[in-house]
Amino acid sequence: MKMDIGGEEKFDVPIETLWQALNDPAVLKQCIPGCTDMIDEGGDHFRLILNLKVAAVGGSFEGAISLSEKQPPSQCKVAVSGSGTLGHGDGSATFSLASEGNGTSMRYSGEGEIGGLVAGVGQRILRGVAKHLIGQFFKALRTQVAPAKP
Repeated sequence: MKMDIGGEEKFDVPIETLWQALNDPAVLKQCIPGCTDMIDEGGDHFRLILNLKVAAVGGSFEGAISLSEKQPPSQCKVAVSGSGTLGHGDGSATFSLASEGNGTSMRYSGEGEIGGLVAGVGQRILRGVAKHLIGQFFKALRTQVAPAKP
């Protein structure tokens, strides 16, 4: 089953701060929902171990994420693939950053394909799950880039 994602998020940090966070494996590990391990395989390629639970359905996954087509500090492509107890999937997304006043606007768009048991729950439900996971990612990213409070 194919899925498209896209949207725009605003951050109250300079573009350079957001760019650095999006390219920092330690930050990404904290932001990717269910990520229990992120192993650097060199050259912006990482192996991921995920344990996800959404409502009553959960499972473990092993996959890969890579960053490419970088145009610092404004654009990058992210490719993800993985498989696990509930199915398999792969996809890619491009994000673009633009300075807006004292903050940064991020636009993202991508597509993915999933199969296996998880694909059987239906596209409407999966869209809701995807939206939830994307929301968790951005909430965690905001926490990671927030200025430290005195």
